[in-house]
Amino acid sequence: MTSAHTSTQAPGPAADPALRRDPMARAADGDDRFCWVPPVPVRRPKTRWQRTWPLLVGGLITLAVVVTSLFVGVYDVVNAEGGWAMFQTTRVPRTVSLVLAGSAMAMAGLVMQLMTQNRFVEPTTTGTTEWAGLGLLITLILFPGAPLMVRMVGAIVFALVGTLVFFLFLRRVTLKSSLIVPIVGIMLGAVVGAASTFLALETDMLQQVGQWFNGSFTSVVGSRYLPMWATLVVLVAVFVIADRFTVAGLGKDIATNVGLNYTAVVFTGVTMVALVTGVTTVVIGSLPFLGLVVPNLVSMVRGDDLRSNLPWVCMVGVWIVGVCDILARVVIAPFEVPVSVILGIVGAGVFVFLLVRRRRGA
Repeated sequence: MTSAHTSTQAPGPAADPALRRDPMARAADGDDRFCWVPPVPVRRPKTRWQRTWPLLVGGLITLAVVVTSLFVGVYDVVNAEGGWAMFQTTRVPRTVSLVLAGSAMAMAGLVMQLMTQNRFVEPTTTGTTEWAGLGLLITLILFPGAPLMVRMVGAIVFALVGTLVFFLFLRRVTLKSSLIVPIVGIMLGAVVGAASTFLALETDMLQQVGQWFNGSFTSVVGSRYLPMWATLVVLVAVFVIADRFTVAGLGKDIATNVGLNYTAVVFTGVTMVALVTGVTTVVIGSLPFLGLVVPNLVSMVRGDDLRSNLPWVCMVGVWIVGVCDILARVVIAPFEVPVSVILGIVGAGVFVFLLVRRRRGA
């Protein structure tokens, strides 16, 4: 004898075999039960070791590049007579300036991309490098025989003015596509570069201008690299205020709504970029597309947070400049190719790749 009492079962995946088989299956017609949706898995936060070991590996790669740079060259600093003196006079200054320039110019590109919200912007594609070269040339015309620090001040001031002109243009003119922004910057840089060439021809300084725009570490000997330590100060300052740059990169409206002085942060970023570009241009010369290649490679893997990306941007910048400089020493040894030539080839290829990739994704 069966009981008249029928047990009720709560609706859910266990009440319907179809729903048990397929969590997203629909219930029968007329049944107003909701389909069961599986819970979203909670991702466990990374442990300290999981966050640290990639940086350790990156540090080891950086160390390997630095050591290789110290011992690669025509002169045998290990066995030749006077090798230690040559090591201290040429290899150490060259490698230190390589590390500082690579990390600083990569950082400058990252900051400019955040400020403009455009992945194709960096000192080479905004004319900042050309403005720094023009400032260096005018300083030498007005003050022949000016010391290195005076030339550096002239380059920094002109780099700042040129970058502000570019930012003012972006604010006043509405561009339909972000792809046009670097093209405008390259055109502006070409005009400034042509003006520099004209002034150099009129003042018989064309050979010096060619040396400045062909970035090379060959001339970095003795104490010539010392001004590059200023870029390390800028790197530390960027890391300290990285969160402000990240918020400013979200746009003026959002940054202002959260209480950030957007104009002050942008001006601070532009000043830092001008300082780094001016110092690097005077000591080494132009390092084309470095600030374009490195931040894009890092952001493809890690996202857009400046504080967490900055160590990686610095390390990858050192890797690229270091490898290009080593290739520049050995390709046509015992002669050297300017490192800007190899960087230009690599950077131009990556630039075209990013343009095509952005165009296909549009």
